[in-house]
Formats: sequence, structure tokens, C-alpha cells
Amino acid sequence: MLNNTLPLIDLHRHLDGNIRPNTIWQLAQQHNISLPVSTIEDFMPLVQIQESEPDLLAFLKKLDWGVAVLATLEDCQRVAYENIEDLVSAGIDYAELRFSPYYMAMNHQLPIEGVIEAVAEGVNQAKKIYNVEANLIGILSRTFGQQKCMDELNGILTHKDKFVAVDLAGDEFNYPGNMFTEHFDKIKRTDLQVTVHAGEAAGSESIWQAIQELGASRIGHGVACQHDDKLLEYMLAHEIAIESCLTSNYQTGTITNLTNHPLPTFLDKGLLVTLNTDDPAVENTELIKEYKLASSLFNLQEKHITQLQQNSVDASFLSTSARRELLNKAAFNHLQQKE
Repeated sequence: MLNNTLPLIDLHRHLDGNIRPNTIWQLAQQHNISLPVSTIEDFMPLVQIQESEPDLLAFLKKLDWGVAVLATLEDCQRVAYENIEDLVSAGIDYAELRFSPYYMAMNHQLPIEGVIEAVAEGVNQAKKIYNVEANLIGILSRTFGQQKCMDELNGILTHKDKFVAVDLAGDEFNYPGNMFTEHFDKIKRTDLQVTVHAGEAAGSESIWQAIQELGASRIGHGVACQHDDKLLEYMLAHEIAIESCLTSNYQTGTITNLTNHPLPTFLDKGLLVTLNTDDPAVENTELIKEYKLASSLFNLQEKHITQLQQNSVDASFLSTSARRELLNKAAFNHLQQKE
């Protein structure tokens, strides 16, 4: 199904939404953190979606258990390291791992900058051992308000050499993007790229705002743009990428029936749409599973799969030379497998 001459890439993958349930359980025991159940089996429904949730906020609560057990910076480093191991297990060649420093820090009052340093160290340690590439995206978690997001941003900018981009995530409906223009004005004065969660829990106006005011060149989810022809034309003309996440969109209640997902529409219109996981540990999914799901749901042809993979290369926040290296590596590995 996959085009093995092209790399497998995950551009929308939350590091703090991919904390292994076993790791959460172990850290809770290690730090004497009370959990509401007595076995790992009973714990699984608390940290993993079983069917779907009524809305985005209910979905996001599943992530809270993972960060609740991050009592030390070493814990943050550990889950970052394990995220890289998970990429290897999933056969992913390159990923852009996003995380909210404040979200990871808040339960145990860890320093935001310390969390950033710990995550970067864990990722870099694992990258030295495993044959996989990854970069970091810093999240401003809008759910916690403007000041907490400014604190996060200041930490990210202090260590901006560790990131390729900044994202705005969280409660899109109650904390619209126009609350955060000051934050993104600061980002525009750096060389960091911008991706924004938009059009997931709000309408196409949220996507317009993310592009025109926040400076987004990629839109996380972007489901709502299917209802706005002018927006689709604009995104096509300006090569604004869409980070689609099928399982996530169903589990958050954004799409009640996946056969109605706009992914095939995006492909037909030639948009720079990519396929991603979002929060794989919480969703109990992985990238190859998402490709299989898309293929079966929409009867995708080989050309569509190839286009999705190529779009991920083109939409990545890699330099031109790094993209070329990634493509060459994938082609070389394919030749090695054939021999």
C-alpha cells in the first residue's frame, strides 16, 4: 500500500499525547501518585479512547493522566525518549513532535524551561541510538489562557534553537485565536514556523484567522474548511497545508461518520493535505493504521497514497537539503530491501 520509495512521515503528533499507558502506571507507582483503579487493565479506559468522545474537551481529558505523573524532569526526558522509540516501532522515518511545556510542567510545578531542556535531551539521546529523524514543535496551550501561553512562549523562545515551529492547541472554541495575536506577533520576529489547530472545534473563520493573523502555513485538522470554497481556493493558491488525523477526528466527535471526512475532497482539489496520528497512545492508533483506514474508507488508489506521502515531505518544516536527505535515505533503504 505505501510507496516505499518515499519516507513515512508524521507531522501532527503530540509527544505529550503519546505517553505509554504502562509508563503512566509505572510513574504513578514510583511517585506514590494515587490512581482511581487498582489494575493496569482497569486503568486503560481512563487513558485510551474506547469508541469516541462527545467533544474535543472530553477527548483532551484522557491526556491529563499522562502529564499528571510527570513529577520530575527525568520523567519528561523518559517519555520524550520513548516517543522516539515508538517512531522506530511504527516504521516512521521522520516526525515533528509537538508538546506543551506548561501542560507537562503544571501538575508538579516543574520549570517550563527545564521541561523543554529535558524533552530535547530525551529526543536527542534516542536519535543518536535509533535510525530516525525528528524535530520539535512548541505548543501554546490556549486552554490555560493568555498569560500561561506567554510563559510557554517565553520558554520556547529562550530555547528556540530546539524547535522548528510553534503551535496553538487546546480549547479552540472557548479560546479563539484572536486572543493570541500578541504571542504570534512575537513569533513572526523569529525564524520559527507556525502551525495552528483550527477548524476542529470551530468554523472556517478560525482557519482564516490562523492564516491571516497568526501566520500559519499549516493547519491542524482544518476539517471546517470543507464548507468554505474561498478558503479552499486560498489554501491551494498559497500552499497552506492541512494536517489531517482521521481517527482523532472521529474520537473527538469532530466527524461523526468517517465516510464523510473531507480528506478525499482535499486530495481531489490538490490541496497540500497530509495524514497523521495526533495522539497515538490515547487513540490506540499508529500511522500505518491511519493509512490503511484512509485507503479502505475512501478506496484510495496508489497515486493518492503516494500524494499523501509526498505532501508530508513538502509540508514538513525541514530545510530543502534535509528533505533531500530524507528522500535519498528512503530510496536507498528501498533498494537495500529489494536486494
